Amino acid sequence: MSSTSNAPTGNNRVRIVVATSVMLTFISYWRAAAVILNDLGSSAFYAGGIAEQAIGKSAPWFVLGVMLFAFAVRAVYVESCSMFVRGGVYRVVKEALGGTLAKLSVSALMFDYILTGPVSGVSAGQYIAGLINDTIAIADAHGWVPVAIHNLFHGTPQVGVNATAVVFAIAVTLYFWWENIKGIEESSEKALWVMQITTVMVVMLLGWSAFTLLKVGVHLPPFPTLANIHYTDESLGFWKHSKLPHMFGILGLIIGFGHSVLAMSGEESLAQVYRELAHPKLKNLKRTAIVIGVYSFVFTGLVSLLAVMLIPDDVRMKVYSDNLIAGLAMNMVGPQVLRLAFRAFVVVVGFLILSGAVNTAIVGSNGVLNRVSEDGVLADWFRRPHKTYGTTYRIINLIVGLQLFTIIVSWGNIYTLGEAYAFGVVWSFVFKTISMLVLRYRYKGERNWKVPPNFHIFGVEIPIGLASVAMVLLSTAIVNLFTKSVATVSGLIFSVVFFAIFSFSEKVNRRKHADTAAQMKEQFQLQQADSVERETVGIRPGNVLVPVRDYNTLNHLKWVLEHTDTREQDVVVMTARISQFGSAAYGLSTEQMFSDYEQTLFTRAVSIAESFGKKVSLLLVPARDTWSAVAQTAHNLDSSTVVAGLSSKTTAAEQAFLLGSAWEAIPEPKKQFVLQIVQPGNIVDTFRVGPHTPTMKNEDVILLHRLWLNVTREPGLENVHHHDILTQALTRFAHDYGALDHDHIVRELRRHSGDVDPFPVRRIADQIDTVQPSPPRPERDDVHRDDRPSNLDNDGSE
Repeated sequence: MSSTSNAPTGNNRVRIVVATSVMLTFISYWRAAAVILNDLGSSAFYAGGIAEQAIGKSAPWFVLGVMLFAFAVRAVYVESCSMFVRGGVYRVVKEALGGTLAKLSVSALMFDYILTGPVSGVSAGQYIAGLINDTIAIADAHGWVPVAIHNLFHGTPQVGVNATAVVFAIAVTLYFWWENIKGIEESSEKALWVMQITTVMVVMLLGWSAFTLLKVGVHLPPFPTLANIHYTDESLGFWKHSKLPHMFGILGLIIGFGHSVLAMSGEESLAQVYRELAHPKLKNLKRTAIVIGVYSFVFTGLVSLLAVMLIPDDVRMKVYSDNLIAGLAMNMVGPQVLRLAFRAFVVVVGFLILSGAVNTAIVGSNGVLNRVSEDGVLADWFRRPHKTYGTTYRIINLIVGLQLFTIIVSWGNIYTLGEAYAFGVVWSFVFKTISMLVLRYRYKGERNWKVPPNFHIFGVEIPIGLASVAMVLLSTAIVNLFTKSVATVSGLIFSVVFFAIFSFSEKVNRRKHADTAAQMKEQFQLQQADSVERETVGIRPGNVLVPVRDYNTLNHLKWVLEHTDTREQDVVVMTARISQFGSAAYGLSTEQMFSDYEQTLFTRAVSIAESFGKKVSLLLVPARDTWSAVAQTAHNLDSSTVVAGLSSKTTAAEQAFLLGSAWEAIPEPKKQFVLQIVQPGNIVDTFRVGPHTPTMKNEDVILLHRLWLNVTREPGLENVHHHDILTQALTRFAHDYGALDHDHIVRELRRHSGDVDPFPVRRIADQIDTVQPSPPRPERDDVHRDDRPSNLDNDGSE
């Protein structure tokens, strides 16, 4: 295979493969919060109405309680993400309880995600339909509707609320399907824009509500006592003929909590988006958790409370049960025209944020199924990347197809969708918290943060906070099984079906992949090019090139990501496909060059990049030898630094010499760069490859200065500079070395260096006019020692 440093010209140039990881684009914590809030914040538009239909006028207190409890649930996710980069339900449950329960937990979680899109999309459509109908009603009351149209509808023209909601939900789902096919970066940008508009609406809503309360007085909803909770047959489910809910106050509180728990949906998206969160990951995760916690409590919790305080009882559930915020806008103090205009703004914002929840559902479910597929539970066919965008489009197609089916079957019944939705929400939380509780005692790895409070008795940790969260969620989930008959039946059927699919697919994969190392690999989008160019890889000049070869020794990549701001400087991870057959490279396809080994190698590299929340570019180069490939690639990419691990076969100085020799073979013009060798303990040796200013000893500087003093005393040499003396000395040295006294000079150099050069230079022919020295050993700088503590493994690039 041809070396990259000696590539043929014309149509036989060496080909390379650029592998781009699926969706490896990192986003800020503001964008991450926006994606999650499109789900959490969207529940403000329907959670209060669904809860009040189930348990009566005291529902806002339960919604507020749920939003406070959500801080504790969110803390569980922060702890899990501090342990695993992909700290979602599947990974945590599998680590703690095994693969069977992990598949069951994902089945319940998928029921949650499949319903997130429909319940949000349908609710958005109902807000739009309600605005259309009310606008037409007001126009008809003022005589603005033509008589012919009025007679055609046998009264005031109205659109079908449920039918309109279904149409809007389908349209929004299809729109965000296409956005996610193109990738999370573009989708997260639109989510941020939606939340900015929503924030304006929230500020106006809360401010106007506060002004209205000052005018009409404050009348709080009844507190959630057993006497104030009013159940319907639907809200009691299988217990509708039982006396239990009316006998025990604590049971009544759990039932009310269970009917309000859908207000804190979307927490699993926190774990899924964490993979895409930019550096520093844990710090940004905490920021994201705080932002969504405060925002959702103020928005969802207070809106539910204000709706009961300001909307009259006789119209609240009868007219505005499915669009409480629209009803809240219409019952403010002020001119009717102004209230109607504000309601229109509320409806537009509601449509945006509710439709954004559809995006969150697709992003989250895509992340979950990608994780399951990586573990061999789903066939690799599902994770095959899109040819243009590199996204797992087949998984996205599956999710969207199920969501569209749910929208059509439910036909816009928001109460049924919401009640069923809570099934997946609460059971995914149960599996998550119980698993985290088990891992407190089983997992001995690094844990940067824990759910407080924690006590130690006789050396044994007692996780009071985590255990309390698990107990509340488990109690709620069990009670929900009896009080939500539709959700229980549909949720169990859906979970069993998905569980069966996972189990069957996993068995097929195990037969297909006898070697378990074939599992847990990234899928890559392969792009073939004729030569290594910056434009091909899509990076900026001055980048850092990181050669890798052994996927068990990638400590130098971790060191680079720890010390490089990838927003300012690109990091390129490259490996060379080595072959002793020079021309064989030209006949290889991209799939042949990108073997299982390279796939595993790049998968490990991607995983490390994800753990730092930083982006890397991946490059595969066919070559005859490693160092020629590295030197030529660094030259073509205009790299400023090459960072390699310490080889198990050669010293750092020998590695530098080999790279320097390869650099010398590159034709002019060429630029110098820095080589850094990362040794165990993160000790870094730094060399400069190419011509550069040498490091001079102090005695040499003194000798040069004395010569300069003596020379400038000679008549006519008063203006001689230090560099003139160096130039003359080097010229004389080159002449003597090449022509007069070569052997004597070599003996003197060896005597001064103190050892025999392990890489002897080639003797140059006598009596040559122009000196052509062999490739010199790269001169070592003052070696930079990085003694910062690290628990990372040793590494190398060979």
